[in-house]
This record gives sequence, structure tokens and C-alpha cells, in this order.
Amino acid sequence: MASDQFIPLCRPWIDETEIEAVSEVLASKWISTGPKTAEFEQRFAEYIGVKHALAVSSCTAGLHLSLIAAGVGEGDEVITTPYTFTATAEAIGYTRAKPVFVDIDPETLNIDVGAIEASITRQTKAIIPVHIAGLPCDMDGLLQICRKHDLVLIDDAAHAIPADYNGHRIGSIGNVSTFSFYANKNLTTGEGGMITTNSDRFATAIKRSFYHGMSKDSWARRREQRTWYYEVVSQGYKYNMTDIQAAMGLCQLLKIEKQREIRSRYAEIYTSELRELPSIITPKAQAASRHAWHLYIIQLRTSRLKICRDEFIDAMHEAKIECGVHYIPLHLFPFYQQRYGYQKGDFPHAEAAFKRVVSLPMHPGLTEEDIIAVIDTIKEILA
Repeated sequence: MASDQFIPLCRPWIDETEIEAVSEVLASKWISTGPKTAEFEQRFAEYIGVKHALAVSSCTAGLHLSLIAAGVGEGDEVITTPYTFTATAEAIGYTRAKPVFVDIDPETLNIDVGAIEASITRQTKAIIPVHIAGLPCDMDGLLQICRKHDLVLIDDAAHAIPADYNGHRIGSIGNVSTFSFYANKNLTTGEGGMITTNSDRFATAIKRSFYHGMSKDSWARRREQRTWYYEVVSQGYKYNMTDIQAAMGLCQLLKIEKQREIRSRYAEIYTSELRELPSIITPKAQAASRHAWHLYIIQLRTSRLKICRDEFIDAMHEAKIECGVHYIPLHLFPFYQQRYGYQKGDFPHAEAAFKRVVSLPMHPGLTEEDIIAVIDTIKEILA
């Protein structure tokens, strides 16, 4: 059943509210890091339920700063999943540490917590779990391992707003967490991210680095008599957020619970209609968790089909429905093979999932009629 109009995989929820907020910032003439950024940090910290929220230019920047604050450096190892976007491991490489991959749980697509301890060495300093599609990882298991081996738990929460684990918001559980506000995320500022932590030590270390290692940014100096004076106190980076982005973020934060309602409803429709199809595995929600449904990922039982995953996506595209693949496992890329010695076959669960996964359209710009059109098209193709 081909759709009359193209149905995109994702689309940001932006309306006049964001346009007016950004226009106000532009009219104020203070467009870099300033009062809106400070307000966004405060509101976000309140929403997540943490002491500190630090706005940055991207989730990748947040991961890098978090690793620095954790003392990760050359010769160290950081455990993470190969089943993620390259930014997760890329940030580890910024510190000259090695990303040590651990295979995934084939049902959840998250890192297999039960397999982590076998990869811990004397060089291991931290673990970075990724909450794939917005499904929280086994945080209790991760915390237990980190406490046992004195490791830092750094959440890659790029997909995980607004996700909960055992009644606690993702972003409030590990030592430090990082969120993405990229254009396709549940909360977007175009580009941007946020670091959250309850640790004063981590917050202080991150603040020292994120704006050129300077003791005070421009907004802080503006409120003092000597606006020109600052000190460089550490190795710094240009990772600050602007007030233009923060103005968008404040508007987006007000919509986040409505986003969750819409995405959860669409996920329920997808699951109720697709789970009985013998050639499809639908994503599993966990009883102790609230899924963010950033993505809705199905897995095709390709052994029962006459077409492969790529041909299925091509057929959906011909029906004017955009689908995605999340993700190509990192150890299959030339860079990770050449730099770290990984090779095909190292992580069979991640590789098997990659051959089967399809991300279906999921965003609040869709209607229930769009969701039904996607479902009907899938049934027609698989028939």
C-alpha cells in the first residue's frame, strides 16, 4: 500500500514557539553562551533530577569532557558497545584511550552486561553504555560492576530522553551522562548536548575544560567590573552551547512529555500490528523501564523471507516510506580495524542484528494514519 505522500523517518517538532524564542535572543544581541544557556541548564537539571547540567555543543563533546573528567588518557581502556554511532568510540579516541567493545544482547540491542567483566583489565577506567533507541540498559548490573572494579560509569544517553529506569530518569544514575540534541533527537537544538551529574567533582572538572580552559566565560565576566580579565586554568576546548540553541532547548523541554505520549502511542500501534507477523521481531520494552522511543527498530527474520533487509528497505522507499538502519557495528569499519585490530566476526550478535534491523518512521509529525500506512505497506511487502 503505497502512501500518497512521502513519510520521513524523523522530523523535528519545531513551531512558532521556537521561532519566537530564537527571534527574542537575536533581538537581545546576546547570542552566544549567556542567560538562556544558564536557564536551560537549570531547567534540564530539574527535569532529570540532578545537581548539575552543563550545556555543550554536542553529545560527542560531552563524552569527551566526561572522559577527561574521569581521568581517562593514553594507554587506558574504556568498555563500550560496537553497536552504536561512531561518536561513542570516537570520543574515547580523542583521549588516546582504546575503545574495548563488548557484544550486545540480541533481544534488547544494548550492551550485554553479563559479558563485560571478561573484558576488564588493569587498564580499564570506565564503561560507556548506550541506551539504543531509548531503551535503558541494565543500570543496576552496570553499577554493580563499576563499584566492584572501581570504574566510572559514563552514560551515552543520546537516545534516552525521556527514559526512566526503576523510577529514576536516565541521566541521574551513572557518574555522569551525556545527551544529544541533534536535529533528529526527541529534544533538539539543531546541534548541541547536555552533561548531567550529581558529582561536584565531575561538574567542576568539566566546567574547567568546556570553554577554552578559562576561569570565566564572557557572560560571567560581563557581570563583573573587570569584564576583560580571566585566567586559563587547564587544557581547554570550544564546546560551549549558544543562547540561540538554548532558547530552542527551553521550548523543546516543555514538549518532551507530550513527545513521550505520542511516541509511546505510535510504538503501541506498531507493536500490536506487527508482533504476530512470523517474519518480524518487534522491540521489547522492559518492565522496570520507561522507553523513550527515539527509534522504533524491528528485526526481520530474513531466513523466512525471499528478500534481504536491504531489498525490504528499497521496497519501502518505493512506497514513499523512509526507513533507517541503526547501526553498522563499529568493528566493521576500516578505521576501527586498522587502528585497534578489530575484524569481522568479533561480535556475532551485533553483526547478526545489523543484517536484520530496520528503523521505522517515528516522530510526532506523523499521524496515526501514517503509522497504519507504514504497517499496511510492510504487510504487503512481506506477503
